[in-house]
Amino acid sequence: MFHNLKLDAARVYLFMETAAAAFTCMVFVTNSLYEVTVAGLTALQLVLIGTTLEVSTFLFEVPTGIVADVYSRRLSIIVGYVLTGLGFLVEGFFPAFLPIVLAQAIWGLGYTFTSGAKQAWITDEIGEDNANKLFLRAGRFGSFAYLIGLGATALIGSNNVAFSIRAGAIGMVLTGLILAVIMPETGFHPTPKEDRDTWQHMWHVFKMGLGAVRSQPRLVNIVFIGLFYGLYSEGFDRLGVKLLLDNFQLPILFGSNQVAFFVALEAIGTIIYFFTIRFVEKRLDTGSSSAIGRAMFLVTSLITIAMIGFAFSPILSLAVISMLAVNILRGVSGPLQSTWINQKLDSRVRATIHSMFGQVDAIGQITSGPTIGLIANALSVRLAIAISGLLLSPALFFIRRVNVQSTQETNLPAAEPAD
Repeated sequence: MFHNLKLDAARVYLFMETAAAAFTCMVFVTNSLYEVTVAGLTALQLVLIGTTLEVSTFLFEVPTGIVADVYSRRLSIIVGYVLTGLGFLVEGFFPAFLPIVLAQAIWGLGYTFTSGAKQAWITDEIGEDNANKLFLRAGRFGSFAYLIGLGATALIGSNNVAFSIRAGAIGMVLTGLILAVIMPETGFHPTPKEDRDTWQHMWHVFKMGLGAVRSQPRLVNIVFIGLFYGLYSEGFDRLGVKLLLDNFQLPILFGSNQVAFFVALEAIGTIIYFFTIRFVEKRLDTGSSSAIGRAMFLVTSLITIAMIGFAFSPILSLAVISMLAVNILRGVSGPLQSTWINQKLDSRVRATIHSMFGQVDAIGQITSGPTIGLIANALSVRLAIAISGLLLSPALFFIRRVNVQSTQETNLPAAEPAD
C-alpha cells in the first residue's frame, strides 16, 4: 500500500495536510487555554511566547528554504514535521513560561523546514496548474481532518488540557516518520554533490530568489501585504482566548474545564469554513491573479471589521460570532495567498521565495507583538486586539496595487530570476 501511495504525490500531499490539520488541531484548540489556566501566563507573557515563535521563524525561514532548494524538499518536510511535534511535546509536559518559550523556538524551527518546501515539492511533482487547484482541495480535506481532531480533543482533553497537546505532538512526530516511508521525490533535481559543501551556492540561490521577487512588481507588493498580515495576527492569536476568559462566563460542558466549549466553537467554525472554501474553490479562477486579488481584498476587509467587532463585543454571542468570522476568513486567506505567490515562479527558487514570504510575516509579528502585549498589560486586552485589527487595514492599499499590476502582466511570460 505504501508503494502505491509513494507513486502518487497528490495523495501524499493530501495525507500530510490532513494529518497536520488533525494533530495541530489537538494542540491549537487547547493551547491558549492551557497557557492561561494551567501555566498561568500573563497577557505580556502570552505575546512574548508568540514573539519567540516568530523570531525562530524569522531566523530559520530563508536558510531552511534554501536547504529545501539545494538538498531535498522531501527531507526538509520530514524533518520539519518531527521537530514541530517535539516542540509541542515540550510545551505539553512543562507548563511554565521558560519551557514554553523553548517549545516555541523548536516549533518555529520545525515550521520553517516545511514552509515553502511543501508548496515547492508538490508543484514540481504534479505541475503548477494542478498544484494551485490542489491547494484549495487540501484546505477542504483539512477541514474534515480538523473535525476529527476536534472530536479527539474533546475526548482526551476534557479533564486534562495537557493530554490533548501531548497526543497531538506524538501524532505530528508519527506523521513525519510515515512520510519518510511513503513520500516520493521525482520532480526535484538537487544540487550536485560537489556543490553542496559551500555556502556560496546557497547564497546564490537566495540571491536568485530575491531577484525573482524584485523582477515582478506584483510579488514586491505581496511582500507588503504579508507584512501587514503579520502585524495584525499576533494580538488575535495570543489574546483572543484571554479576552473571552476575562470578560465572559464561559459554559463548562461535559468535562471539568472549558475545553468542550472551545471544541464546539472550533467545530462550528470548521463546518462553516468547509462550505466557504468549497464555494471559493468552485467559483474562483485559480489561474487568474486578478481574481485572487479581488477575493483577497474582500477577505482582508472583512477580517479587519470582524476583529474590531470582536474586541468591543458587549455580549458573549456577538464575541463568538466575530471570533468565528475572523478564523474562517483567515482560513480562506491562507490558500489564496499560497496560490497568489505560486504563480509564474521559477522552479529553482520556488521554496526560497515561499520562505521569504513566511519570513516577512514573522517580521510583522515580531514588530507588533511586544507592543501589543504591553498595551494589553497596561491598558486592556480589548484595546490591544482592536489596534491589531486596524494594523491589517493598510494591506488593502497594496492589494489594490497588485490587482492593477496583475492586469498589466496578464499577457507577459514568466520572468527569469536575476542573479
